Amino acid sequence: MKKMINHVDNVVREQLEGMAEAYPELTINLDPYYICRSSQGRPKVALISGGGSGHEPMHGGFVGYGMLDAACPGEIFTSPTPDQMYECGRQVDRGEGVLFLVKNYTGDVMNFEAAVELLHADGINVQATLIDDDVAVKDSLYTAGRRGVAATVLAEKILGAATEVGYTLEQCCELAKRIANQARSIGVALSACTVPAAGKPGFQLKDSEVEFGVGIHGEPGIKKAPYSDCNTTTNEMMAQLLDNTPYQRTVRRWNGSSYQWQDEQWVTSAIEQGDKVIVLVNSLGGTPLSELFAVYRKAAEVLAQAGINIERRLIGSYCTSLDMQGVSITLLKVDDEMLTLWDQPVNTPALRWGI
Repeated sequence: MKKMINHVDNVVREQLEGMAEAYPELTINLDPYYICRSSQGRPKVALISGGGSGHEPMHGGFVGYGMLDAACPGEIFTSPTPDQMYECGRQVDRGEGVLFLVKNYTGDVMNFEAAVELLHADGINVQATLIDDDVAVKDSLYTAGRRGVAATVLAEKILGAATEVGYTLEQCCELAKRIANQARSIGVALSACTVPAAGKPGFQLKDSEVEFGVGIHGEPGIKKAPYSDCNTTTNEMMAQLLDNTPYQRTVRRWNGSSYQWQDEQWVTSAIEQGDKVIVLVNSLGGTPLSELFAVYRKAAEVLAQAGINIERRLIGSYCTSLDMQGVSITLLKVDDEMLTLWDQPVNTPALRWGI
């Protein structure tokens, strides 16, 4: 293993220290870890996300105007702890409520739920919404149900804009639920990532095969498949994304009126001819932008043939898996409200327009 690190025990701390030096507009707390805006501004709903480190720029790179108020980074591929989320929530609460965006991994869900209960005990109006967009699996080593992956970036942008223009906590929760139900992603790995603490690739692939449906921690997906070329692989990914087999799942949601967790039934929304979508073609860390454009070229062709309208697109490294060679594609079915929010100004280390 050759990486630009010093000691595996200090990877996240030293990277956060460097981020603090690079972006003075951010405040980075080191005990416990969290990243927030240095200037909190006027009262509004505070939007917080987080998860294990190793997926940069998600989530810390999306803290700033028009996106997140704060992010809680765990150790590499490890959930942040409840005390991180609790202290972070207290720090950024402006009196209008706090909304946690949680990727569907067992550790993240349990720890964010604990933080919600702690913040509620302090009298803070708080909610949590699950993002579970990975169509490759319904259950994995890390989660019960679909995994939360790159659609989290799209949710952070749209919901971040909603908080800036004055949406209430309840309105943000309903919008977040729609985003979760209308988003779908799938990833393919050409090679495994190397976690610093392990010092070796997380799995093995032959030169002639890919991991189809890989998770952002290197979890297995649908199958190991022969690799031929970009068009063939992209076609197969798009076929999975456009499969409209209904999928219903049970999600625990914090009931703000009775102050307890309750189960809700969420059903995925079909993407059909005439629909509008945002497309995210995302590098998993080791795939260059030039290859992402080749993937987008084929994905756009497939969508055009299906009569699905691409309204916006995002191509680059947004939700990575350390140094994994691979790509993910995300489709988010959108309406005019979502598009208006998407177009609102944003100013973060990793995403910026309209400023």
